[in-house]
Amino acid sequence: MRVTVLFFGVLKEMLSSESQTLELPQGATVDAVLGHYSALLPQQPKLWSTLAIAVNQSYAPSGCLLRDGDEVALLPPVSGGCDPVIALVNEPIDAATLVAGIKQGEDGAVVVFDGIVRNHTRGRRTLFLVYETYQEMALRQMKALAEEAIGMHGVRQVAMVHRLGRLEVGETSVLIAVSSAHRAQAFEACRWLIDTLKKTVPIWKKEHFEDGAVWADGEPFPPSLVQK
Repeated sequence: MRVTVLFFGVLKEMLSSESQTLELPQGATVDAVLGHYSALLPQQPKLWSTLAIAVNQSYAPSGCLLRDGDEVALLPPVSGGCDPVIALVNEPIDAATLVAGIKQGEDGAVVVFDGIVRNHTRGRRTLFLVYETYQEMALRQMKALAEEAIGMHGVRQVAMVHRLGRLEVGETSVLIAVSSAHRAQAFEACRWLIDTLKKTVPIWKKEHFEDGAVWADGEPFPPSLVQK
């Protein structure tokens, strides 16, 4: 089978490439990908134990079974001053891994907003939710919001991940994590990010109840975005 491997940060420089196609036997796991590239870079023995792995844009353990056509991303530790961590994913969000990935020694606080699917809305029992998006625009808007939060509130790093597709009650729909030297800025930035995301990022929610389904009423766009 064939998978596409993506490289970021220092790995992109080491391998002089942003991506490569790798042939693997059926039944191979993420470990096979790590083994292949650790053999290519034997002079970097400590690097491989520090990587996070994503398969098809979701964090995955090293033993994750791969399938033909999968996209595997090798992610070095996030460092200060790097781009915000932004993603739209179809699999459950790994909050612990995401939060751990943005912590650095200079941080005094990490504030997390974990939005979850509740079991009711306006007196009706919720069965599940379905999210859809205008993906390219949503990612661009999320990145712009994160960069604005960093500049406006003086925080060091932002991670913002939103689920798509069907979500069950209790699952995380959106996770925002903000790291900063001081808690006040982190709280302010996190609140601003979720409030502004809800108003400006093109993501829609359909609520499925015992007695039917409806598209949720979204928060109004800011007046500057609405066609007169």
